[in-house]
Amino acid sequence: MSSDDHARSFVDEGYLVVPGLVERATVEALRAEVPRFARQEYKVKGAPPLRAGADDDEAMRTVLAVHFPHWVSPVMRAAVTHPAVADVLRHITGAHLAHWDGAVKCMQSMLFVKGPGMPGQAWHQDERFIPTRDRSLVGAWIALDDATVDNGCLWVVPGSHRRGYLWPFRPHGRPDEFDPTDEAHGFDDGDALAVEVAAGAVVFFNGYLLHRSLRNRTAGYRRALVNHYCNAWSLLPWSPAGEEVSSFRIPTLNYPSTVPLDVDPYADRGAVATPDWVCVRPHEGRWGDDGGTRPPADATAGP
Repeated sequence: MSSDDHARSFVDEGYLVVPGLVERATVEALRAEVPRFARQEYKVKGAPPLRAGADDDEAMRTVLAVHFPHWVSPVMRAAVTHPAVADVLRHITGAHLAHWDGAVKCMQSMLFVKGPGMPGQAWHQDERFIPTRDRSLVGAWIALDDATVDNGCLWVVPGSHRRGYLWPFRPHGRPDEFDPTDEAHGFDDGDALAVEVAAGAVVFFNGYLLHRSLRNRTAGYRRALVNHYCNAWSLLPWSPAGEEVSSFRIPTLNYPSTVPLDVDPYADRGAVATPDWVCVRPHEGRWGDDGGTRPPADATAGP
């Protein structure tokens, strides 16, 4: 597909699959970072203790996800600006905006470990948790293992982003299948599609697109790195800490610790240094009602 075809498909369907976009060497380097978080080789919060002599597999089985791994890992940080991923983002992120110039910034990374038996996440929309002003939120889901129905690949409802509507949410009541995060409801998911991809593929999806994943029913892993981006010109009224914001600040609120892929239009307003640690979401641990997109308010630093 050409860049124009990518953009047209993304605007129409709300998601785009690009096979083989991330080369094998980078995938292997990203995989090698996963046990380092579980072993607390980086400064982490929330990682459960390991028994003496635990191997990498045992260590990884204690962790469901790592929040903001690019804050501490050079390998994860390099993936945020991966040239091939960035090239696609420069064509699709603001393709629905008439005068967009291709500028993109990243505000978040999430590393999903999803070992054997680990739960998925019920239907949700990322825009609920990371609000943008122009509907330009994009998740870039990098498959670090082959993702299949059996091991908990993504499911999407094509076109569910078009109206820019955030669906209501409620407890899902299915702890056998999903993590404690609630679920979006009130829509028809009869057209839902499983997005099975090989390692190295990237699934791009709009922030309003309904998506979910199911439990990993295999003996292997379904690891994925998900980075979130938006139009660089869009103010980002978001705080990973979930702080309360005065109504007088809301019109100009802008999360200042983003990673620009090109230009940063708000560089003159200053930036806040990112923490030198990350949060680990332990397997079987409860995380709160933030949709898994950010640490709880008392477990993060920064703006």
